[in-house]
Amino acid sequence: MGIVSPGFRGRRRPAADLPPGQHLAEDFPVLSAGPTPRVDRDRWRFTVTTETGEEHGWSWREVTGLPAESVTTDIHCVTRWSELGTTWRGVSLDTLLADVDTAADHALVHSYGGCTTNLPLEDLLDGRAWLAHRYEGEDLPPEHGGPARLLVPHPYFWKSAKWVRGIRLAVEDEPGFWETLGYHDYGDPWREQRYQGD
Repeated sequence: MGIVSPGFRGRRRPAADLPPGQHLAEDFPVLSAGPTPRVDRDRWRFTVTTETGEEHGWSWREVTGLPAESVTTDIHCVTRWSELGTTWRGVSLDTLLADVDTAADHALVHSYGGCTTNLPLEDLLDGRAWLAHRYEGEDLPPEHGGPARLLVPHPYFWKSAKWVRGIRLAVEDEPGFWETLGYHDYGDPWREQRYQGD
């Protein structure tokens, strides 16, 4: 018998590391608004469209051929669960947006399956967002947004759109799917911005 039990991950971080109203999840919960899209990697494409309509696009092979980063971060869901120290691998949005000429301040993220979410463009830059395709050392499974999802860990996790297919940049902010249903436009977990008016 070994000294360390299977599954032992060391000491859990204190609850003080959790935003107000959050609790640690036992496992990574699967939450979706509809059926899970099954996107073939040969047909998957990621496109950034500027406010002028100029498109920049990448195939799966092109995206996974770009320099990738490993990111260890906490994630917080608006439904009050949190996971601490999750590990992802993906391409920084800084890399994808490096050659995109834009005067936009806002982004509307589009997913296969039809969902959208809005973010300030500055929240996707400066090492704050990734196009993630691996989770905990494995390919990102479809139920968690694979083949690729947006990873923007500082707001609530619905802003990290699953099954991401593109971003439309805009001068004016446009609410996404959940935001039109009453969720907060920004979603800062440390300020408990769950719903409009929070």
